[in-house]
Amino acid sequence: MARKNQIKRMQKQRSVLLKRMIKPTDQRLKAEDRAKTAKPNKKSTDGELKTIERTQVSSAMFFQYNTQLGPPYHILVDTNFVNFSIKNKLDIVKTMMDCLYAKCTPYITDCVQAELEKLGPKYKLALRIIKDPRFERLPCMHRGTYADDCLVQRVTQHKCYIVATNDKDLKRRIRKIPGVPIMNVALNRYVIERMPDAFEPMAKK
Repeated sequence: MARKNQIKRMQKQRSVLLKRMIKPTDQRLKAEDRAKTAKPNKKSTDGELKTIERTQVSSAMFFQYNTQLGPPYHILVDTNFVNFSIKNKLDIVKTMMDCLYAKCTPYITDCVQAELEKLGPKYKLALRIIKDPRFERLPCMHRGTYADDCLVQRVTQHKCYIVATNDKDLKRRIRKIPGVPIMNVALNRYVIERMPDAFEPMAKK
């Protein structure tokens, strides 16, 4: 009985304390204080949860390092890379292997081949080079023949590629994608950038 009386007494004290609290409609409150204590309207959209879309991080990435990169290297070749290689009289596959000191497999997408075909008879040599059996073909499912968007989309989805290009705009776009190295033609040889230290072909002296 004593315990029940004690519980009832505590409940009464709580109810008294609750009654003592100032209500938002109290006349003693100023307009500013009343706005603070007022309950938010359920119909207002301010309190609704906002969904934020974030790009999913690839499982191949270990912090800044791409764990899917390693010999044999898979290299996506762009249109102008083939043309620059011909101007500098470089054998594409051999010079790639000299740059990376490992086996390299160059890949040509359908849109890159279509771009070379559109350029006309001046680029017959480039077409003959990319039809070499050492080059592997990648079928394209998208519409149109704009290769830059295709290459960016591929390296965003699959982190196992190195992009070979001399196009400044394409290089700027690929630099925004973490873990994708870029190969380009410079000083009569191939240069690689953004390669992880574990697979760096040339040690910095």
